[in-house]
Amino acid sequence: MSYAYLFKYIIIGDTGVGKSCLLLRFADHQFQPVHDVTIGVEFGVRTINIDNKPIKLRIWDTAGQEKFKSITRSYYRGAAGALLVYDITRRQTFDHLANWLEDVKQHADSNMIFMLIGNKCDLTKKRVVSSEEGEKFAEENGLIFMEVSAKSAENVEEAFIKTAGTIYRKIEDGEIDVLNESHGIQIGIGSKPSVAVDHKLPFVYGRSCCRS
Repeated sequence: MSYAYLFKYIIIGDTGVGKSCLLLRFADHQFQPVHDVTIGVEFGVRTINIDNKPIKLRIWDTAGQEKFKSITRSYYRGAAGALLVYDITRRQTFDHLANWLEDVKQHADSNMIFMLIGNKCDLTKKRVVSSEEGEKFAEENGLIFMEVSAKSAENVEEAFIKTAGTIYRKIEDGEIDVLNESHGIQIGIGSKPSVAVDHKLPFVYGRSCCRS
C-alpha cells in the first residue's frame, strides 16, 4: 500500500488505562469491554489523509507492567509520536505520568510529539482526575492534551490525527529531517488514503484493559 509518509506511534501508560482499546477503536473501529492485558507489544496500522496526502500510521501498543519495561523500551526508539494515556477514574495512573514521560524521553528521539490522553471520559460520575489537571500537566510538559473515550469513540480519531498533523507540520516547516530514520518517519509514494489493520501479535493473556 503506497503512502506519502509512514509515522511510527507508541501508546504508553499504566496497565488498564485502555491503551489496547484505543488502538482497536482507531484501527478497527471496534470496542471490546473485556480485553487481554498486553504482554510485550501489539500493533495496528491505519492510513489517514492529511492535506490530501496519505499518511500511514504504524501504532505500537506497549505493555504497562513494570516487568515488561525492558521489552517496551526498545519500541520507544525510532517513534515519531507517543500517546501517553491515563484513566480519569484512577488517580494513580495520572500520578505515574511523570515517570512514564521521563522514561520515554531517556530512550526516544528528542523530536517525538507527545499527546496526553485522559481516557474513559464517558465515566463522568467516576471521574477523579479533572480535565484542568490534565491540561495543566500537558502545558507544564509541552504536550498536546485531549480527553477521549475508547468506549464511545469520543475524540479517539481526533487524538491520533491531531498528533499526526503536528508531526506533518513539523516536516513541512523543516523542523524534522525525514531522511533521519531515528525520527520514526519513512518517506513513501503518495496515493489515495485507505484503511488497513495488521494486528495483532500473539503477546496477550486474559484480563480486562478497559474495565470501569
